[in-house]
Amino acid sequence: MAIRVLVVDDSSFFRRRLTEIIAADPEMVVAGTANNGREAVEKALELKPDVITMDVEMPVMDGIQAVREILKTQRIPILMFSSLTHNGAKATLDALEAGATDFLPKKFEDIARDKADAIDLLRQRIKAVAKRRLSVKPATPAVTPPAPISRPVAAPIARTPASRAELLRTVDRLDSSESLDRPFKPTGKQYKIVAIGTSTGGPVALQTIITALPANFPLPILLVQHMPAAFTGAFAARLNTLAKIEVKEAADGDVLRPGVAYLAPGGKQMLLEGSETHCKIRIKEDDSPRITFKPSVDITFGSTAKVFQDKVLAVVLTGMGSDGRDGSRLLKQFGSRIWAQDEASSVVYGMPQAVTAAGLTDVEVGLADVASKLISEVGHG
Repeated sequence: MAIRVLVVDDSSFFRRRLTEIIAADPEMVVAGTANNGREAVEKALELKPDVITMDVEMPVMDGIQAVREILKTQRIPILMFSSLTHNGAKATLDALEAGATDFLPKKFEDIARDKADAIDLLRQRIKAVAKRRLSVKPATPAVTPPAPISRPVAAPIARTPASRAELLRTVDRLDSSESLDRPFKPTGKQYKIVAIGTSTGGPVALQTIITALPANFPLPILLVQHMPAAFTGAFAARLNTLAKIEVKEAADGDVLRPGVAYLAPGGKQMLLEGSETHCKIRIKEDDSPRITFKPSVDITFGSTAKVFQDKVLAVVLTGMGSDGRDGSRLLKQFGSRIWAQDEASSVVYGMPQAVTAAGLTDVEVGLADVASKLISEVGHG
């Protein structure tokens, strides 16, 4: 059955353009349109769409209030469209906090270099968030979705093992795994840094985790969120006002300090330079067409592995695609540990699934449990 989309925007041109893009995909259909937030609330109740695309700034009722009103009675994934300005960033973050699922820039050229790629990404994003509706019952929206108790995840057995030795290693891993019904048990491993990567659904996930950490959290934290350059400064500032630890947008030359979270700036790459005892952040411009994401979880994870080797605790959260898988593989080769968010609490189970399917996940954890498990695993000062 085709995904039914409600398009909400006060611009008739944008509504028409978005309708054309959606209707041209055989897997989607436009169920209706609305030109303000109040009409969106009424159409959502009447049409019960699978996904809503929502403008932030509209007359009568803005997109933020419309999100709140819609989610009081229905659990519908809402994809926000926003301008890449400081005010647009703040409003979009407010919408995400109100319960919106994800956001995209209103100008398609800000989504991708090529217009066709931008349209394809838009369609992919709508389809990805639509899947979330199928697994969530209607409820009053909450910042932190319920999540099952975390559990260790063993690497999957290949259908045709490459060798007898590989099969034995897999069996050993399975035999040594904790029982699924046992509580989380810290490994006692020594860490020097925590690295977290995420995309779709990440802003709320990061807020859930970072605001639950104590002021004396003993390690520096690297945060990589797929987000435009205009948004990362505002997002870091918001987290800093809510969290007990310090949160800042990473700057070139920053020296890593315990209890500080460094958010990778949008449009650039965040790397590390130095040694375990004195490490600096390097922010690099990246014009490589081979690297899709700027910032990229893979690049930051890979750089972190080279400096800290086996002393990294990396966490891959909700997101579309597989960014983080290759970086996690390098971290595992050095002996570091990888946690992945579970499917039940992920907005889009793409990035965590890619890591887990590759056999790289040491622990699978629900969003509501990440902070407490981090504190337990690394200590709290």
